[in-house]
Amino acid sequence: MTEFALDTQTALFIIVGFALAWIAFGVWLGRKNKSHEDFALAGRNVGYAFAAATAMATWVTSNTTLVAPQLTYQLGVWGMVGYSFAALGLLLFAPMAKRIKQILPQGYTSGDFIRLRYGRFAWAVFLVISVVYAFGWLVSLGMAGGILLEALSGLDYYIGMTIILAMCVGYTLFGGLRAVIATDFIQALIIILGVAVVAYWLIDNVGLTSIHTELSQAHPQLLDLLFPAAVMFLFNNIFFGLGEIFHSNVWWSRALSFRKDVAYKAYLTGGLLWLPIPIVTGFIALAAPQLGIFPASADMIGPAVASSVLGKTGAILVFIVVFSALASSLDSLLAASSDLVTQDIYHKLIKKNASDQQLMRFNRYCILSLGVMTWLLCLPRVATLGALLNFAGAFVASTIWPIVIGLYWRRLQGIFAGIAMAAGTIVGLVAYFWIGFYVAALVSCAVSGLICAIGVVFNKSQFSWHQLQENEQ
Repeated sequence: MTEFALDTQTALFIIVGFALAWIAFGVWLGRKNKSHEDFALAGRNVGYAFAAATAMATWVTSNTTLVAPQLTYQLGVWGMVGYSFAALGLLLFAPMAKRIKQILPQGYTSGDFIRLRYGRFAWAVFLVISVVYAFGWLVSLGMAGGILLEALSGLDYYIGMTIILAMCVGYTLFGGLRAVIATDFIQALIIILGVAVVAYWLIDNVGLTSIHTELSQAHPQLLDLLFPAAVMFLFNNIFFGLGEIFHSNVWWSRALSFRKDVAYKAYLTGGLLWLPIPIVTGFIALAAPQLGIFPASADMIGPAVASSVLGKTGAILVFIVVFSALASSLDSLLAASSDLVTQDIYHKLIKKNASDQQLMRFNRYCILSLGVMTWLLCLPRVATLGALLNFAGAFVASTIWPIVIGLYWRRLQGIFAGIAMAAGTIVGLVAYFWIGFYVAALVSCAVSGLICAIGVVFNKSQFSWHQLQENEQ
């Protein structure tokens, strides 16, 4: 019979306590939301400390806390080092965030930019990619909540997944982006402190030398820096991370909600704070062979090792850290995705004359609906977290070049941008199924980049930046 570091009662007490506290906090913060702009963009007045914290905390997801150990367990050293390269997404988005504030000061979503810059064809392709990615990420986060509770306490996967989703939907529904950013600030402090304590505790109890000796003798391939699949994963993950951040309304809505003078500094600081976290969480998995831990599912390796080494107190700490990481991403994605549906589909296509209160009410309906749909999609538990997330890589990597070129250069037309995103996604998916998950984003980005390059060479017209200043009333 499997022994768990936490008993079911303790795990339930922690998660229910957090849920009630965060929902109450969201209700309290929601009193300040007087308009749709307050609800969706926190009044466009978020300061530096909150901005940097929400950038870092949102990027610490189930990927960082559960998938990084999984990939380290499967691919070795490059699994954790390669994952840390995803920090490039935040670091490179810093100047882009500044540029976004300059050319689209009254924008609401990333879809606004694509529609105004490239037209409706590219916009339609972009929305499909955004919706697929959003649900992929939402489902992975919901699954991670259930997996976490199951690995640490034996609590049924479906119960844990349901409670975490209900909590995040609850405080996002009442507080909007203001509540999301405020809770992210607290969660960022918990994550940084908790990861530092877990790393010290693990090294002190197990030791770097003993882990290295065991791996060298029994699993040398995990230390092989020329392990082919791991090297391919390294480069694939770079482009996956760039695509995730560059295209996602999670990051655009934050850029548009930050004060004008803090967007660049906030994303730069967030990226530097995030950089060491996947290395620390991934390192945990390298101790598994020495400890004789071989979980039924690879994405349980992180919590399983931590709870084995650290005991009940450590397991509680790991639980709180990973729980905070999941909540800080899940709430952000719920808010940003509902904003995208509200602004780009409801307001632009269905009800163009919607009032401010109608938009805010519909936005809340979207948050609730997304939560229910995510719960339904989490029920089958169809894949591991790593496989599920990397499937989306083929979609998001195709948007990198159209967005970068569209922000800084005038000579790419919408037809080429739309074809680049569609073709990159399709070829990337073919590579995902025929070769492996570790090349999907790489292939998608290459195909999209080639088509964009052709579009820039053959296009002689110049886009006018004034077209982005469309009246959004």
